[in-house]
Amino acid sequence: MVCLKDPLVKKICEFYEKISRLDSLEPSEDVNTLLTELVLTCMPPYQIDCTKLCKKIQEIRSELIRLCGEAEGLLEKHYSTILGSFDNPIEHLDIFPYFSNYLKLSLLEFNILSQHIKDVPSRVAFVGSGPLPLTSIVLASNHMTSTTFHNYDIDSSANSMASRLMKSDLDLSKRMIFHTTDIMNVTSALKDYDVVFLAALVGMNKDEKVRVLEHLNKHMAPGALLMLRSAHGARAFLYPVVDPCDLQGFEVLSVFHPTDEVINSVVIARKSPFSMNSSIDHGFGPLMLCSKCAEIQVFNPLSQMTMIEELVAEEHHC
Repeated sequence: MVCLKDPLVKKICEFYEKISRLDSLEPSEDVNTLLTELVLTCMPPYQIDCTKLCKKIQEIRSELIRLCGEAEGLLEKHYSTILGSFDNPIEHLDIFPYFSNYLKLSLLEFNILSQHIKDVPSRVAFVGSGPLPLTSIVLASNHMTSTTFHNYDIDSSANSMASRLMKSDLDLSKRMIFHTTDIMNVTSALKDYDVVFLAALVGMNKDEKVRVLEHLNKHMAPGALLMLRSAHGARAFLYPVVDPCDLQGFEVLSVFHPTDEVINSVVIARKSPFSMNSSIDHGFGPLMLCSKCAEIQVFNPLSQMTMIEELVAEEHHC
């Protein structure tokens, strides 16, 4: 059982105590310093399994993810407001301090996606786009230049801020569409997308994440691809973890764990050609492969990045 005897866990708990005592998580010198130090602490490879954390540390981890998510949202709103004051906001995206990370992550996701599709999709959905939808913007601008992006967020103010960034870009203003709704209320529209991207913080805990995944499985088109973000090792103190076993009704194609400053792991899965309900009715399990890490290989879709690929081929009990 992992507990406070682990030096890394102890250090992360100290960060939690400091962050939880802050009066506000709005961008400031104190907030930025603490969160940067926390991320740098969690970044190096570290053998830790979050499922084996004791109850107390599990609770701290959940609360830390919530706090980091709140701070991330406030940071995006802050910079979206600044960008919205420019005549052409898209030309100034590099003022966002983590813009280079989004460039790397978006290229990584596009390279992974390209291995599993023949043609660049014409319509994709991004669930949890937020006030500064950098992934959609970068993919639409650099990699999927004819694709229409349907961005879903539950927060109307976030969508208002995000859409304002497109106002002076004739191309993106036509291809970036924003929907203010809870994705759990979106049903038949999900069948229109060949690819659905799921942001890391849609579903802040295991139960919420599984409910979203079950909903997507129920309503996505058979054979459509789902790309979602997870976390590995100590980075799981920053973002929720998606285990392949959570993706019932999907065939998990691969899982990639970056080892550099890109924090999120990337999971790609294909919706089963059979609906979840019909497979149960006929006595068949959902079409998916489930494993922790059957075979580990070095994968390098970007010359400047190194990451681990988990080939999901080994059976294990979920």
